Amino acid sequence: MSDTGLRTALILAAGLLAVVFLFLTRPEYFASPSELGALVVAELVLAAACKYREAFFPVLMAAFLWAGTDLPLRAAWLQGRWFVLILGALAGVAVYLKDRQHHFGTFHLVAFFCILSAIVSASVSAYPEESLLKAASLLLLFVYAGAGGRLAVPVFQQEKFFRGLVTICETVTYITAVFYFLFHFEVFGNPNSLGAVMGVVVVPSLFWGVVASRSTGERRRRGFTLLLAMVVLLSSFSRASCAAAGLSCLMIGISARQYRLIAKGVAATIVLALVVATLLPLPEDAPRWNGSDSVASLFLYKGKPEGGFAGSRQGPWQQTLTVMKEHPWFGSGFGTSVTLDDVTQFALMHAHFDSRIVREHGNSYLAITEWVGLLGVVPFYSLIVLTTLNVRRAFSRLRESGDVFAPAVPVAAMVGAALVHATFEDWMFAVGYYLCVFFWAMAFILVDVLRAPAVADSNPVVVLAEPQFLAAASGQ
Repeated sequence: MSDTGLRTALILAAGLLAVVFLFLTRPEYFASPSELGALVVAELVLAAACKYREAFFPVLMAAFLWAGTDLPLRAAWLQGRWFVLILGALAGVAVYLKDRQHHFGTFHLVAFFCILSAIVSASVSAYPEESLLKAASLLLLFVYAGAGGRLAVPVFQQEKFFRGLVTICETVTYITAVFYFLFHFEVFGNPNSLGAVMGVVVVPSLFWGVVASRSTGERRRRGFTLLLAMVVLLSSFSRASCAAAGLSCLMIGISARQYRLIAKGVAATIVLALVVATLLPLPEDAPRWNGSDSVASLFLYKGKPEGGFAGSRQGPWQQTLTVMKEHPWFGSGFGTSVTLDDVTQFALMHAHFDSRIVREHGNSYLAITEWVGLLGVVPFYSLIVLTTLNVRRAFSRLRESGDVFAPAVPVAAMVGAALVHATFEDWMFAVGYYLCVFFWAMAFILVDVLRAPAVADSNPVVVLAEPQFLAAASGQ
């Protein structure tokens, strides 16, 4: 039996024994629909572990995404996602140790120092147990991203993975549009969460899919889906998400010299913004156009021009700066914040973090500085700088080569959009948030796709020259 077959047999046997054990010791689990559903999901996760390279990455992302929605079994996934991450990290290391096609470099070494910094900062936190658990979650994330997550992208078929990602984004767009516009069910809850998914992942991926389309039919289908995704994004009125998506698509368009497509995109955005503001049925708490102000003002100020462009961020930013002045060197502890509540009144639970030790910062870069201090933030900022340089390198390559099919292009687009979005939202090191898991997985993958040697496209696009030029070239 091959190693893969043996591993699959062992995983399935362990899963079967676990089910039998639960059936004999806790039969009530099989009588509850929610508990039974959790068991079925656990079996699917184990099945994905058997096909680790091909299936585990989408299962992990789905687990964290599901936990952030208002769908059924959300409560189960709030706890279950951590078991999926632990399994992904451990299995990823086991598979990675047998793989000779990857390497560890400066990026991975700096990520290791980030983990050490998080652990050290936990020791000075007012809530050391909670901070240490969050540091452990960062360790699991970086172990998975540095080992198992990288294995999801085949070395010699990298474009296949990202074309599959575009297909997933198309599916997510249609499902989200149906939920929001047909059933009026806000599946992502917070509009900013909806904007984060569409602006950081879906729109940049679909824009690249349009640019890298291989046929007219494919280009038209993806173009329509992109327009629908833009409508969903604009309906969230998330300024950070819109800015992230716009700058990401602009970087692709300029680097690929697709100036006509950029002009069409700008015109389409203006038209779609008018449609969203005037015709589209929106939730009750969404900003409303009063008819006197401009539509641009509606999206820039969310119907509250008296507060200014960044009025909702001024309070969190100021509070973060105050805490940084009080704890300049080692911070308040990774993942925990200083609050004005009485610590003795907290009922801290071991199953989940008390929400009162976490508050909004309005900026991921300020948040990590508050958590670990000016000394501890050095490796984190270094990792962010390396990630930014990798994005720049990917677009520079695209500018020089014009190869829009390069796998580094969609990764750089999504990572670049995330770096912009994190300027106004504090999710970058909040491991429980699905965007954090996706971002760091893509950041580690970007390191590999930039190092990968150029591989001939399995389905090359053939450009036919005019007959007179062929004749001149042959000397006729």
